[in-house]
Amino acid sequence: MELSSFIDDEFASAVEAIYNSKGRVIITGIGKSAIIATKIVATLNSTGTPAIFMHAADAIHGDLGTILNDDVVICISKSGNTPEIKVLVPLIKNGPNKLIAITANKSSFLGQQADFVLNAYVEKEACPNNLAPTTSTTAQLVIGDALSICLLNMKGFSSKDFAKYHPGGALGKKLYLRVEDISSVNQKPQVTKDTDVRKVIVEISEKMLGVAAVVENEKVVGIITDGDIRRMLNKHDNINGLKAADIMTHAPKSVESSMMAVDALEIMEANEISQLLVHEEGKYAGVIHLHDLIKEGII
Repeated sequence: MELSSFIDDEFASAVEAIYNSKGRVIITGIGKSAIIATKIVATLNSTGTPAIFMHAADAIHGDLGTILNDDVVICISKSGNTPEIKVLVPLIKNGPNKLIAITANKSSFLGQQADFVLNAYVEKEACPNNLAPTTSTTAQLVIGDALSICLLNMKGFSSKDFAKYHPGGALGKKLYLRVEDISSVNQKPQVTKDTDVRKVIVEISEKMLGVAAVVENEKVVGIITDGDIRRMLNKHDNINGLKAADIMTHAPKSVESSMMAVDALEIMEANEISQLLVHEEGKYAGVIHLHDLIKEGII
């Protein structure tokens, strides 16, 4: 049977209970269900709904103090009749907390005691002996993800919010890292139109970005890359007297310092280039390189 058919009014009421709660979501279970519980906790936390895992066995040995008055408790159990669940559920029901069950057995002890029952019924396990929790734990996980996404939508959880909770990962960096965050720590290679090409070569080599901006009155008027230097050497046997203006490329590709780094990457890829000059309020501000984006995990 498809799980989508189990998304009913009971499911909607459970989502509303969590959304309207002033507390956290406490998720408990035992065995494989406990492992699924920890994953659902992680998903809720990363999508804006504070959640804590409480092992069902540990709960009856002191961890019951994890639950505060405003918290909503989710208990995960395929059978709904395990000994630990039968001990734990009455203790939870003694308090003011709403209890949500994720179970394959709505008529179980857990199903009968819960305020809301989320049906995670499966016909059989993928295990050939129909014993090892496989299909059932997948169903539990899907129900948990569905809860998380419904709450995400109700809270208006945005990509900026996601980045706030994932600052160290590549996904988060794509959502918050700006060009200036990278270019500001790079060296700032620049020459003028009248700079001798030998000094241009030195500037490019010393700043190690494969490029130098040609700047006048703090504004970019051109760019010289490693490729421009190679083409110059192929074209001229004698480079005496050559200036930056003689070999530079006019109107180079550039980006505003406030642009998202991932957008700068798209420009590089579209133009098959490795660097972009950076400007801030029309003034030259530095360089962002493809290698910077690789280092940051954007690629």
